[in-house]
Amino acid sequence: MFILTKIADLVQIDPNDFVKDASQAIEDNINAKYSNKVVQKIGLCICLYDLLSASEGLIGHGNGIVNVNVEFRLVVFRPFKHEVMQGRISSATPAGIRIRTGFFDEIHVPANMLPEGTYFDHVEQIFIWENDGSLLHFDNHEVVRFRIESEHWFDQAPVGPGDANDDSERTSPYKITATMDDPGLGPCLWWDDAAEEENEEMED
Repeated sequence: MFILTKIADLVQIDPNDFVKDASQAIEDNINAKYSNKVVQKIGLCICLYDLLSASEGLIGHGNGIVNVNVEFRLVVFRPFKHEVMQGRISSATPAGIRIRTGFFDEIHVPANMLPEGTYFDHVEQIFIWENDGSLLHFDNHEVVRFRIESEHWFDQAPVGPGDANDDSERTSPYKITATMDDPGLGPCLWWDDAAEEENEEMED
């Protein structure tokens, strides 16, 4: 789920940061530039892990900004294919279920990646799995297990002046497609409760 990624970049230190220790100023600027941002083909950057190297600073003409070439490692959220994770259902439409974690909410489970016999209830706005006569609900805010199937990257074109007031939904730069069509996947309560009942039967 989390990986360390090495990056080389140019960091600019503003004169207002000269009161800080040099390494602290560099680290603060790296975090400001990368934390909670998606970098294409890298993932969602969480925070700086460590600073590996930094060049001598070169002062820019006219603005006093110091340019430093740095190498560092970032903690990045980028789950691998077939990894099993947990999150909460945030919403559902006939097209599928959207899941969120504590820091990422672009995880999508298409309707065709839910267990066979699952249908969408338009009144409750949730999916229901009909299994051997029982109705099992994919309730909103329920904790679920899911398996990563694929990731999708989208270029984020700059917004022009004419599009600044466009209310249409912009595509997230990074989305994940997952499945819940396997034993053990879906709402954790289904499987945890079943395991408890099985243990009680064995004890009896």
